[in-house]
Amino acid sequence: MLPARHTAELDEHGYTLLPSWAPADLLTELRATIARLYELEGENAGSEFRLEPGCLRLANLVDKDAVFSRVFAAPELLALVRHVIGPDFKLSSLNCRTALPGCAPQPLHADMGGVADERGAWVCNIIWMLDAYTPDNGPVRVVPGSHRWHRLPASELPDLRANHPAEIAVTAPAGSVVVMNAHTWHGGLDNRTSGHRTALHAFYCRRDKPQQQYQKKLLRPAVQAALSPELRDLLALDDSQNDELANSDIPRSGFLPERPRAF
Repeated sequence: MLPARHTAELDEHGYTLLPSWAPADLLTELRATIARLYELEGENAGSEFRLEPGCLRLANLVDKDAVFSRVFAAPELLALVRHVIGPDFKLSSLNCRTALPGCAPQPLHADMGGVADERGAWVCNIIWMLDAYTPDNGPVRVVPGSHRWHRLPASELPDLRANHPAEIAVTAPAGSVVVMNAHTWHGGLDNRTSGHRTALHAFYCRRDKPQQQYQKKLLRPAVQAALSPELRDLLALDDSQNDELANSDIPRSGFLPERPRAF
């Protein structure tokens, strides 16, 4: 069980850091798997979801190697997701993002372009740092407490890529994990080094919201058949409501829309 301070930090600041949390063997295997997938997919890497200038991306990772179940289904981390968005949640997407040298800062945003509703928060993001996050290599910046403001940064900021006076850059060793209430304003900073900085993003949403990436459509039949009932449930593979939500026109990007949506 994780210390109570993590839930307290999620409540107060909208995020919590677990330094050097990933076991060394898992970190090594994840790095090797990501490198293999980048080489295999080449210029198509990340095309299932989005491409981003200055970055390398991978998407649909649940389909691509069994090791990723140790990422999106880690019990202690799921307990923190449950604290943020309640007991009825599902994996929305599992992606990888590598900030290349010279990568520009991301705009400040809240994931899925949404604010908390009458039931509370409905998005949670877990960032797995496969490399160390340093002040210069494009760490994530967060605006503590902004998950409670019930508004999006675009509603008041003229330049979403500029520094916010209250932002904090989260730095930590490789293997660290950040759990974030994803209504918290955040975004990756620019990479001013000559090296790459890679992280996995395990993104979860409440059951009554659409997945960012519709897992039932993306996962190959053989992969689905090999999953345990618990993992099938976490991926909402047998959820008819999720099937209906997948056909909705709600934007899936974290950078849009500019105004909160009442889903």
